[in-house]
Amino acid sequence: MTVAVIQFGGSNCDRDAVRALDAVGVDAERVWHEDGLPDDPSGIVLPGGFSYGDYLRAGAMAGRAPIVEAVRDAAREGVPVLGVCNGAQVGCEAGLTPGAFTTNASARFQCEYVHLRVENAETPWTRAFEAGEVISLPIAHGEGRFEIDDEELGTLDDEDRILFRYCDEDGNVTPEANPNGSTGAVAGLCSEDEHVAVLMPHPERATLPELGGTDGQGVLRAFAE
Repeated sequence: MTVAVIQFGGSNCDRDAVRALDAVGVDAERVWHEDGLPDDPSGIVLPGGFSYGDYLRAGAMAGRAPIVEAVRDAAREGVPVLGVCNGAQVGCEAGLTPGAFTTNASARFQCEYVHLRVENAETPWTRAFEAGEVISLPIAHGEGRFEIDDEELGTLDDEDRILFRYCDEDGNVTPEANPNGSTGAVAGLCSEDEHVAVLMPHPERATLPELGGTDGQGVLRAFAE
């Protein structure tokens, strides 16, 4: 059984995702979106990049590609699905998780390491961590600001579906530690059944010590369980 890393036109983190999964002992292969989803994948990754050049808005076109219906069906059957950066935008556009990602409050592309506080350590995506733990992952996006109305944000909080929040190095959630102005400082969330997670920071870029850190391994280990 192999994790399928879906490659859309404009994806550029698919190879990174395959290498990162290999680093945590998970077999993965790149799958061109027009070829369709392989039979019985053990997991699915929607990788980062600029699918379809971010035309209309980031993730809008890929979120309506034919393969996404198969991804949606697989998630309903319990296959773990992870959307990272552009893949998170695709996931929201496809309705796999609520909310939307829009232009950063700074109106700039931002590429830096950020601190994240683990909000719920009892999901498949966060079991490698402890609640309240502060980890560090890189971001690289121009449209990474998570937006959702107050009522839906309250529902996410009540249902413990927020996985990570932007914070400072001591775990404090402050406006200064929120790099893109995300509502509720949300950096990652999951679907109601926890089968789908979308995450704006890049765990696949933090799996090797020589590249600056290994905190991303904890997220990717969800595919090994």
